[in-house]
Amino acid sequence: MRSLAPLSSVLFASLVVSAGGAVADGIDKQDFKQIERGRYLSIIGDCAACHTLPGSGHDLAGGRAIETPFGVILAPNITPDPTTGIGAWSDEEFINAMTAGTGRNGAHLYPAMPYTYYTKITRGDALAIRAYLNTVPAVQNPVEPNQLPFPLNIRAAMKVWNELYFTPGTFVPNPNKSAEWNRGAYLAEGLGHCGLCHTPKTLLGGDKTAERLRGYALQGWFAADITSDPRRGIGGWSVDDIAKYLKTGHSQASIATGLMAETIGQSTSNMNDADLRAIATYLKDQPGRDGTAADPVPPEQSAMKMGARIYADECSGCHVSDGKGSAGLFPPLAKSALVQQIDPTSLMHVVLRGARSVATDAAPTAAAMPQFAWLLKDDEVAAVLTYIRNSWGNAAPAVSADEVGKARRALAERNE
Repeated sequence: MRSLAPLSSVLFASLVVSAGGAVADGIDKQDFKQIERGRYLSIIGDCAACHTLPGSGHDLAGGRAIETPFGVILAPNITPDPTTGIGAWSDEEFINAMTAGTGRNGAHLYPAMPYTYYTKITRGDALAIRAYLNTVPAVQNPVEPNQLPFPLNIRAAMKVWNELYFTPGTFVPNPNKSAEWNRGAYLAEGLGHCGLCHTPKTLLGGDKTAERLRGYALQGWFAADITSDPRRGIGGWSVDDIAKYLKTGHSQASIATGLMAETIGQSTSNMNDADLRAIATYLKDQPGRDGTAADPVPPEQSAMKMGARIYADECSGCHVSDGKGSAGLFPPLAKSALVQQIDPTSLMHVVLRGARSVATDAAPTAAAMPQFAWLLKDDEVAAVLTYIRNSWGNAAPAVSADEVGKARRALAERNE
């Protein structure tokens, strides 16, 4: 939501999906394999998440609003319709959109289209995705993506932004790492574009590369730290834990909700096990904070006492008195990385608006948490979150009533 050598073909072994059954009329077997490969790659890239408007009934026809700190952008139509989609685009224009940040006739794209990550994919993978997109039903749906206010709507300004934050170039394998690690890096840093959500941003919206994958607030949620940080990241997770979470949306430590639930439901749950394990291997190896940061200041005891009372009344029935939750249904809060994130945005969202976990084929039970905005005042939400973030081995900054009030207003505006 960054030289130039291609990956060894060995690293793509798990990306080539055999096409079983009959071959469609007019498409030879080689073309069919390329199309099927492109379909799988589009799942890894999670194209549908942005380019399909929920409830429209038209896959990849665009129109979904993408919130950015600078305004809203509408995802364009990427069906093969020749007038409102990409049917009239040349292959070079498509490849440039994926990897160079320019669209039809060289127009600059905004980085809501993650070309800063897709630049790492090979030409062959980009062409496979194009081959697949050429086969989806063409939908005539005119979309004007640029909804930004002046002067942000001037696309030429992206030249300066690109100079600051965009380094084009295909992924280069690390010769000191395994083939599995490199495949995971190619997927996570390229089509998977994990850093688009999970890396903090500058005031201009560029990645803070020195803090990569340490978490970022967007669209009313906080994309969590996914480095090897043992307290706030996934340092306490095994490779199998990470792969299972990406496949099912559930692990012993967490349950996916919000934006991550959508990513798992549409993308990672449909990936093959080898690729998920490769991504897990890569993420498990990403460095977190240096460990020198001091623990947060202990919260006021008055807030902790109020929070404890509210937790006992409203939360302990599911998450139990010691915060250990119920395996497969209610996530543990004790020693939880999600609970201890620096930014409590996701926690405030869940308490105020409730949440439903993702349902996948491997874990079809989508447990839900009710909303408490109607019941708890801002200071009460702040108190119970402060209590949860500083109990059972957790340590995180206290949550203030002002923070909760801002979150409450932002969520109300988002749903208007």
